[in-house]
Amino acid sequence: MSKITPPVFTSLSDPALTDILRGGGVGVLLTDTVYGIVGLATDPEAAAKVIDTKGRKYKPGTLIAADVQQLLDLGLQREHVKAAEQFWPGPVSVVLPTKPDLEYLDLGMASLAVRVPKHQALNELLTKVGPLLTTSANRPNEPMVKDVKEAQAIFGNRVAFYVDSGRLEAPLASTIIRFKIELLRQGEVSINPDSLE
Repeated sequence: MSKITPPVFTSLSDPALTDILRGGGVGVLLTDTVYGIVGLATDPEAAAKVIDTKGRKYKPGTLIAADVQQLLDLGLQREHVKAAEQFWPGPVSVVLPTKPDLEYLDLGMASLAVRVPKHQALNELLTKVGPLLTTSANRPNEPMVKDVKEAQAIFGNRVAFYVDSGRLEAPLASTIIRFKIELLRQGEVSINPDSLE
């Protein structure tokens, strides 16, 4: 464990924050909903650090992306992403099926909650670094933290940075939904019905 005190940024646009994330660092910042532990979703080691820092090894986090294209580039299936797109941008996480090569993110669940936030500064950060895996910055089954000081009291120097975006008096996580896509007719684009389960 590092004895160096992690930096506390006050802006999501700080270049040093971008560098830490691109380098695989994991930290705490305010997402579009609550303070969360975040790390690069494209980096299996960073994703593992997010889950390890949370201390909940059998429940995956949530994937946040700047736009639909980032989700497609990560490997989520186009038909699923396009069906969920109606709920974005905004604080609605949609549970979508994932492929085996994303098991490091879904922890063997074969699905993952994903969303495109409606938060300009956060989306600008996501555009620079790519999609992030996030999970709320609190101990499992305990109340969500309201500010960076509460997060620091829990995680200390186990993370590489904090971003202070002020205090949340009533932290409220995103709404999570799951829906099934049904193939009604084969057309110009041929879709395997089994891929929609």
